[in-house]
Amino acid sequence: MVEFTHFNHQGRAKMVDVSDKEITARTAAAGCSLEVTKEIYDAVTGKKIKKGDVFSVAQVAGIMAAKNTHQTIPMCHPLPLSGIDIRFEWDTEQDYLLNITAEVKTTGRTGVEMEALTAVSAAALTVYDMCKAIDKGMVIKETRLLSKTGGKSGDYQR
Repeated sequence: MVEFTHFNHQGRAKMVDVSDKEITARTAAAGCSLEVTKEIYDAVTGKKIKKGDVFSVAQVAGIMAAKNTHQTIPMCHPLPLSGIDIRFEWDTEQDYLLNITAEVKTTGRTGVEMEALTAVSAAALTVYDMCKAIDKGMVIKETRLLSKTGGKSGDYQR
């Protein structure tokens, strides 16, 4: 069974001490999907959203969110991130689905899974915010870790 390390001897939450962990290159990729209407798809792809270029704004929001994850998630360590890439891809096969992917990198003592997950979440919320005047029925779905490398627990691939 996995032993949880986020509790002190009194059973209260604590930030894990990572000072004895090995410094390694670490990466994480996360994904999130946003289901929209054809009207929103047409407005975004036609660059007709009055608030501006949806993907540019959402990309900056995702990057800022990753850099500031420790300010939102209480037990996350502030990390010097060495790279953040956010991509947007439409899937129009069945519905109008926007797939958002974030890849985050660092060299440090703890991983960047939470930073990648926070990045895609903030990017999806930003797209929602910028398009809600057209339709508030958008659905943010399936936020998930896709992969991670580095650290004691090893690599993970969904």
